[in-house]
Amino acid sequence: MRRLIMLGLIAAVVAPAAASAQSRGEIRHDRREVREERQDVRQALRYGDRGDVREERRELRGAQRELREDRVDRRQSTRYAAPYRNWSYRPVGVGYQLQSGFYGSRYYVNDYGRFGARQPGRFQQWIRYGDDLLLVNVRTGRVLQVIRNRYYY
Repeated sequence: MRRLIMLGLIAAVVAPAAASAQSRGEIRHDRREVREERQDVRQALRYGDRGDVREERRELRGAQRELREDRVDRRQSTRYAAPYRNWSYRPVGVGYQLQSGFYGSRYYVNDYGRFGARQPGRFQQWIRYGDDLLLVNVRTGRVLQVIRNRYYY
């Protein structure tokens, strides 16, 4: 009995995590599925009967719906929340000094390797700024390196 309860708890924790934000790989997979389904529809139009065409179109709509939902999930999970009201994105370059609100711990990027960025040095931190990734000296707020469009989805 106790074992069943533990398995139920594990399933309750794992299932929502699996349904959370979609990775680029999953979206790429969904795009490939949509392409394959379109090809199946074309084949059914050429060689199949009405039932085949109807079934293939239904499968294509399902694949398109799944791709759309995954894109929405990814957008919502990667949405940038600016630290100041009425802020609008302006590209920044090396040497620019950020206001302290932009490089607080809320904006730290700890999985920088996933984005192809090097390990930050002492008093440096990778920061998300809009869709860009900035290496910032957290003592002064100066931008040391810029990687553009890393959060593009």
